[in-house]
Amino acid sequence: MFAYDDFRPLSSSVRVELGARTARGTSRPLIDEHFLAMRLSRSQETLITSLSAEDLPARFDEHGYAMLVADGLGEGGAGAVASRVALSTIAHMALHVGRWNLRIDPAAAAEIFERAEFFYSRADEAVLTSSHTNPLLRGMTTTLTAAYSVGDDLFIAHVGHSRAYLFREGALTLLTRDHTIEQHLAVSGRPVPVERRAQDLSHILTDAIGASGGHPIVEVERFRLKDGDSVLLCTNGLTDAVDESDIADALTLRRKPDEQCALLTEMADRKGSHDNVTVVLGQYRIPVSGS
Repeated sequence: MFAYDDFRPLSSSVRVELGARTARGTSRPLIDEHFLAMRLSRSQETLITSLSAEDLPARFDEHGYAMLVADGLGEGGAGAVASRVALSTIAHMALHVGRWNLRIDPAAAAEIFERAEFFYSRADEAVLTSSHTNPLLRGMTTTLTAAYSVGDDLFIAHVGHSRAYLFREGALTLLTRDHTIEQHLAVSGRPVPVERRAQDLSHILTDAIGASGGHPIVEVERFRLKDGDSVLLCTNGLTDAVDESDIADALTLRRKPDEQCALLTEMADRKGSHDNVTVVLGQYRIPVSGS
């Protein structure tokens, strides 16, 4: 027999449980946020052959997982349109491009970085084009935060002030940087201008999908997952109301993803959140090498 007869890439054995929930804020007449989770798969199955079973690999399936959240901005329902258009565009782009990079080497990782920027630019164009079709949609934009995992590789792409977190062994780590005036001033070390001091700078975006003035700068990062990790994507309705320490405490309970998401949105409601809240959670089971 050949040496590769028991070959199984990690993408065929990692298991991900997913959950998501959106809740309307008390001051919001409608929900302008959307979420999306997809499994991208490839399989090999022998249908008919003259070879014996010992000569062939068993049925084989491998998967990648994508999670996305988008928080739309715009009056009278325009924000909901922006977030919907952005996620729909990404889903259709994944189908049309076809190459899903289910085994990660340096070349595949580089391609994922490039494709993330390409997908985001197409989503940006789609939202901007849609905003020009109807005067009521003028100026609509959206945040867009995405996670793509294959095996133990995790890629995060991000524009706006929705967030991605990694929860590992009781610790919650922020994986994204808010694209807001407040964050920009904090990083640059510059004082808040006098004319801005009465404004809520944490909600004024410096980059968004669908904004005029050119494509947004997409931040793409790569991380390594471990068995038992959770990845949380959320809109600012959660993080404005609930401290990160309380989010970590909730995730420590290790409930099913749907139950965890319900708990997080309920916590935001109890804290008096006026904004909509969307959370998407993936829990990872990654076989230890050699097990």
